[in-house]
Amino acid sequence: MANHARPARGATHNAVSQRFHLPQSAADGDWLDAREAIDGAPPKLRTTVTVEVPRTIISRNTSPDIPFDRSINPYRGCEHGCIYCFARPSHAFLDLSPGLDFETRLFAKPNAPALLTAEIGKRGYSVAPIAFGTNTDAYQPIEREWRIMRGCLEVLAVTNHPLTITTKSDRVVRDIDLLAPMAAKQLVAVAISITSLNPKLAMTIEPRAPSPAKRIAAIKALAAAGIPVYVSVSPVIPAITDHEIEHILARAADAGAQGAFFLPVRLPWEVAPLFKAWLEAHFPDRAAKVMAIIRDIRGGRDNDPNFHTRFRGQGPWGQLLRTRFQIACRKHQLDRGQVALRTDLFRPPPGAQGQLFD
Repeated sequence: MANHARPARGATHNAVSQRFHLPQSAADGDWLDAREAIDGAPPKLRTTVTVEVPRTIISRNTSPDIPFDRSINPYRGCEHGCIYCFARPSHAFLDLSPGLDFETRLFAKPNAPALLTAEIGKRGYSVAPIAFGTNTDAYQPIEREWRIMRGCLEVLAVTNHPLTITTKSDRVVRDIDLLAPMAAKQLVAVAISITSLNPKLAMTIEPRAPSPAKRIAAIKALAAAGIPVYVSVSPVIPAITDHEIEHILARAADAGAQGAFFLPVRLPWEVAPLFKAWLEAHFPDRAAKVMAIIRDIRGGRDNDPNFHTRFRGQGPWGQLLRTRFQIACRKHQLDRGQVALRTDLFRPPPGAQGQLFD
């Protein structure tokens, strides 16, 4: 597939990952010419959803620079199509492309609420906040029909189990009826991700995510309902979105956000070539400059995979971003830290294994 942008999609191509030595096939150029002459232009790219039936739903991690040890991803792949998404390489494990396949060939886990009920009901389960939205967005467009995130929330609400949510979708306000009572018990915090306030730029970076205005409105609605809400200025893309840091923080504070955090753009594995192709398609005038700054932030490489530095960035550019962010947070009183979520209110699901031993 040629490296050119497709309307309402993020990646410019759909190459299969070479990391796992997957079999490759090459299309014959003469046949492609004939096919278009006979059949016309290729059909519009459609999104498909396949049901996945996992055995467990809570993922664990022991990373020293991540503030949670467990998470849930109701979906694989994400229709938002964010070009920078560090979850894209996960599609290579499915023999699918981290490019357009990641955005269009999605997987849903409808048994997630039932699995969640079983896992938190086991004897000896130790309670800690469960993070949603750490890999793919739990409130991406297909959540409208599948409602898997809603089902998980219902389980956690009944059991008084703490959770955090990170999303770039205003669809989260649909669940205020569950989130507000949980917030009153100090059981939930929500972070809304905003990369740019420019609608045209946001659509280029995150083609199927809600507009910046809708995300600001979501912050306002959540705050009005008494739900602790934060703004995630993530990722910051140098020479493309970094000039908006102060503006995003100001708008989020005005809407009611009580805290903020940011991350410089990360380009692990197959994300780097996808991002470079995207730059050439949308920002050819500054593609080289953007990558030069990213390498400066990442210690001379496209990506820094090391703990502690991967989320902070290095060098003068990394320090400059942190300084600007900290000054703006202080100005808008967004430096108050994160709310501590309660774990002492948890009660196992009715009929759970753990209840038999109370």
